[in-house]
Amino acid sequence: MDIRKARLKDASYIHELINEYAKTGVLLPRSLSSIYENIRDFFVAVEDDKVVGVCALHIVWEDLAEIKSLAVVRDYTKRGIGKALVESCLKEAKDYGIKTVFVLTYQVEFFKKLGFNLIQKETLPHKIWGECINCSKFPSCDEIAMSKLLKA
Repeated sequence: MDIRKARLKDASYIHELINEYAKTGVLLPRSLSSIYENIRDFFVAVEDDKVVGVCALHIVWEDLAEIKSLAVVRDYTKRGIGKALVESCLKEAKDYGIKTVFVLTYQVEFFKKLGFNLIQKETLPHKIWGECINCSKFPSCDEIAMSKLLKA
């Protein structure tokens, strides 16, 4: 398995995988056009030329970024792919000089194992809530906010 930055040819696979999880309410749905517009945010896990996992690092501000859209093909879960994708995002955040990375998630234990801590959603900048308007759970979001401070 290889973890790499997403390429334009990966967009339809990313779209399909994210929206498969969105149907269950675990992720926000993404349009294909938004994936193309943000393709540089994405990492993919590839095995035998097949995208089997995806995760995005979205820079919010000078010192803040969000990990988004973490999804692994169901037949490939429990193999460390999600962890490898998040670690790739964290490395890139550190390379950019980002000090704090946050996530809104239902997978609290997974992110705790990666060094994330629970935080209050209200401590996050209002700017991050722009996508929430498209969520069926808005304004009663039940996702858990977590963050990780990155060492310089």
